[in-house]
Amino acid sequence: MRDDFDPEAAVPGYVYVRMADHIAARIASGEIPVNARLAGERALAEEYGVALGTARRAIEELRDRGLVVTLPAKGTYVVEPGGPDGETPETT
Repeated sequence: MRDDFDPEAAVPGYVYVRMADHIAARIASGEIPVNARLAGERALAEEYGVALGTARRAIEELRDRGLVVTLPAKGTYVVEPGGPDGETPETT
């Protein structure tokens, strides 16, 4: 589990939103670069110490914010902020 995220913290709000905020901050800082593939939902759930459904909601929240795009059978990728919807990341 991540040392810098506590799903049990007594902070108002939903855990999935706090998780999405944490991942968004990692994206903004460059820790997770544009076009990077995020870990799978199960791996993220384990990394953050949350239920699988919570990780799924966090990824959905990131999609709603336009920070990531999920490609079926490919994964979830970080996109350029403000990029067009449905933009596919370049893979190298």
